[in-house]
Amino acid sequence: MNKVSTENAAEPLFELDRRVRDLFAPYRRTPLVKALRKVGQAGDQPQLRALGAGLFVLGLVRSDPQMMRAATRMLLSHELATLAKSAIKHRIDRARPRSAAGDGDHKPKPGRKTAKEDTSFPSGHSAGAIAVASAFAALYPEHRAKALGAGGLIGLVQVPTCAHYPSDVAVGLSLGAAVDFGVGLAWRRIAFLGG
Repeated sequence: MNKVSTENAAEPLFELDRRVRDLFAPYRRTPLVKALRKVGQAGDQPQLRALGAGLFVLGLVRSDPQMMRAATRMLLSHELATLAKSAIKHRIDRARPRSAAGDGDHKPKPGRKTAKEDTSFPSGHSAGAIAVASAFAALYPEHRAKALGAGGLIGLVQVPTCAHYPSDVAVGLSLGAAVDFGVGLAWRRIAFLGG
């Protein structure tokens, strides 16, 4: 498939992204969207690292090996998801919805920009949040729905806050889930070899 046909195939997705941006942009500064932005900040790297580290310390205090394993996997999945999304972000330029100036700014294109407002694709909050949620759910399956729901919510609120386009979030969620899936495979392999 050549470049032109690939761009044409993705055009409906980019049009959806643009329409969603145009739908939410007028409400970006409303109290409700500002409140959603606070929810979305739970997916920031320091908060997710603190969550994993706090859970590990709690596991130590309680002498709870399962909790320490969950925390370790959460931290590992988060860091690998962060590395993966950064590798992609540093190769694709895309203006964030809140910063897009022209009609073509919502389309991702090859590039090497590093400014936050030029690196919307993919959503790192979505990748990190779902990687951490998936890691936790793997060791606490009884809390799977709540954990994945919280991780998905952190990703979804990136859209009405105009931090990301729907496709940024979809790719971020997929990336984070795939990273934790890989960590899970390696985790089982190491456990199998260890004993």
